[in-house]
Amino acid sequence: MEYDIIIVGAGPAGLSAGIYASRLGKKTLILEKLNPGGQITLSSEIENYPGICKIKSGLEFMACWSEQAKKFGCEIKSEEAKKLKMENGKWKIKTYKNEYETKAVIVATGSTPKKAGFEGEIEYTGKGVSYCAVCDGFFYRGKNVAVIGGGDTALEEALYLSKIANKVYLIHRRDKFRAAPFTQQKVLNATNIEIIYNETVKKVFGNQFVEGIILSSGKEIKVDGIFVFVGMKVNNELIKDLVELNEWGEIKVNLNMQTSLKGLYTAGDIRENSIKQVVAAAGDGAVAAINACKWVDELESK
Repeated sequence: MEYDIIIVGAGPAGLSAGIYASRLGKKTLILEKLNPGGQITLSSEIENYPGICKIKSGLEFMACWSEQAKKFGCEIKSEEAKKLKMENGKWKIKTYKNEYETKAVIVATGSTPKKAGFEGEIEYTGKGVSYCAVCDGFFYRGKNVAVIGGGDTALEEALYLSKIANKVYLIHRRDKFRAAPFTQQKVLNATNIEIIYNETVKKVFGNQFVEGIILSSGKEIKVDGIFVFVGMKVNNELIKDLVELNEWGEIKVNLNMQTSLKGLYTAGDIRENSIKQVVAAAGDGAVAAINACKWVDELESK
């Protein structure tokens, strides 16, 4: 099956690229191993996207993006891209089901939450350790929980949980947060959020489910759930052996979102110097798509 442009990933960057590429008349396919929408669908609140004046959940916000792409003729298939290679002047992408051929590729595979690294984290994942407050917050209504992290996501999710849980312990390894001042102030104003600076979680304990944590200082806190927000890991597995990376595994691109290989573009969290915000990812997708379309036109004119 041959396409003009294949996009790998259906988060904000990938869907934005799909909208632009298909609207510009290119035969476009998006491959997504999970549901369209990306990591942002797990966010409890979107309040800083320009033009969206009513606060929405990430799921609500992303609901129509895939339909908008389809309206312009973009195909979206639930398949995981397993291998990418250049062969006879064309890009080939293999999934478990099919092999696709295309003139240009946009990789927008995003990022996934990093582990905090405390003892018992893996063992208790799904049994009290979570990486998504929207997904699992409901189970902790009226209970005590801990949130680990100091960035915007950690503080926003602590605020979300404060409306559900009895008490939220916000644990940060430094003496000040990295989050936006506005968000920090809201956390400081929340009566049921207790901030613990200069500490990390050393160990989680419990029986079948989480019952508490032990901090690096040795202090023990009884909690029923732990929510981890300590950053993201870029999902570069598909192209890490093909292109230039920086020290964090992010893909090096130019201002056109082009990688070190012609016809191969990246967009969103996976690229170098991404600020990892939805609005930026959407912009990246548009830039990548427009330049991929120009590349396709150049190939067809030869």
